[in-house]
Amino acid sequence: MPAFRILQLCLAAVALLQPGTASAASSDKRLVVTGVTLLDPGQEASPRTRDATLVIADETIVYAGPSGSAPPSDGARVIDGTGLTAFPGLTDMHVHVWDEAELGAYLAHGVTSVRNMSGMPFHLELAQRIARGELDGPRLLTSGPILNSAGANQQINHQIVETAQEARAAVAAQHAAGFTRLKTYSNLRREAYEAIRDEAAQRHMLLTGHAPEGERRPGMPRDIPFSIAFEDILDDGFETIEHVESILWHGLADQQDDTAAQALALRIAQSGTPITPTLLAHHNLVMVARTKGAYAARAGTETLNPVTQQTEAEYIALWSRQEPTEHAAKDLWLGRFTAMLDEAGVTLVTGSDAGIFTNIPGQSLHDELALMVRGGMSPIRALRASTSNVADVLDEDQTGGCLSQGCRADIVLTRCDPAETIRCSREIEAVIARGRYHDRQDLDTLLESARHPNSDRTLRNLMAGMEAQGTPLDPATLGM
Repeated sequence: MPAFRILQLCLAAVALLQPGTASAASSDKRLVVTGVTLLDPGQEASPRTRDATLVIADETIVYAGPSGSAPPSDGARVIDGTGLTAFPGLTDMHVHVWDEAELGAYLAHGVTSVRNMSGMPFHLELAQRIARGELDGPRLLTSGPILNSAGANQQINHQIVETAQEARAAVAAQHAAGFTRLKTYSNLRREAYEAIRDEAAQRHMLLTGHAPEGERRPGMPRDIPFSIAFEDILDDGFETIEHVESILWHGLADQQDDTAAQALALRIAQSGTPITPTLLAHHNLVMVARTKGAYAARAGTETLNPVTQQTEAEYIALWSRQEPTEHAAKDLWLGRFTAMLDEAGVTLVTGSDAGIFTNIPGQSLHDELALMVRGGMSPIRALRASTSNVADVLDEDQTGGCLSQGCRADIVLTRCDPAETIRCSREIEAVIARGRYHDRQDLDTLLESARHPNSDRTLRNLMAGMEAQGTPLDPATLGM
């Protein structure tokens, strides 16, 4: 056996013997993939190039086009891509990362970028380690700690602010810690929200999250209007607004009215506000109800963090006892509403709420794509929501979500074409992340590592994060 192959096997064995870690390596200096079909969802007129060659150098695509015009491959690592479809790496714009071990699960499922939506200091460190090539995982973007006011949707990891003074201080602290985007939540009072919005603008920070409603009072939303109308925030410059389920509640007064929904979709499109539907968030509630809880133990859930799963146990048990029929009808309607948004011209981006409830890291993004297609979107438009649309939202349209010269070398290679059948997005043969080629064996190693999250490290990070935001947490609160 060649010495290089022996070394590869030894490194894989070491990774398997050290759960919760990933061994990163530098990108291939020059990588060539031949005979592949290129699928670039952002190229609406002609998204496919057959019998094509990709040339990658220094983490960047330097050629993507017909094989007959490809530059010489002398000295490069050459991969035969015959029979494979290559498309830009997928992005999950709504995840919850609790430990570095789960990062490998995203990469193994072709998710080459994620946006974490409940940030703590350790996320900033993780992002830097990934960027330096010290840790295998998707590019990691993160919000700061979730900003909310006391109310029905308050959770233990939220940073609670009630007044303008408290809100401005919280934004200043997150900015000083190194966060560049803020996440708002449903119960934010008007005074606090407007202070967050204005302070964020002064500090050039991005605003994303739930549309703030103000104080939740009995009779809302059908008998009493919200303190902050949904349309009031549409011109506030959100990077994205999260959850079509929340838009149904806040923007449509919880009424599944197609006529009103189409009108609201047009208003959102006119505002230019991107939406992250997160259809999977409600769908998985329905699945747990349908299976009386068995769905929460399906294959892949072993990559969910045991510390946070402890806190989800009661909620999973609650949904295991629900009668699913009414919730299933809502599940289908939310998919149709998402298609209405797309048809109205709203920029949609994919997010799965992975890492909480029973939403599996990496795998959930493919579930989200399938739900978007079930709701009425074409496969290629769903793929666009995970590639070129994301690049537009992140102001990276020249370097992200694309397959052309100058684009970041984040690429998925599948055994069939997901623009023809969306399930093909799951048939992954290899992933190129920041120019490094991960074959199927590498991806399986990353998945195995993700099955062994480190509970002690998770607790340390959570405790440090809660301390940093001024809300120290007793581990007993988490049931640990």
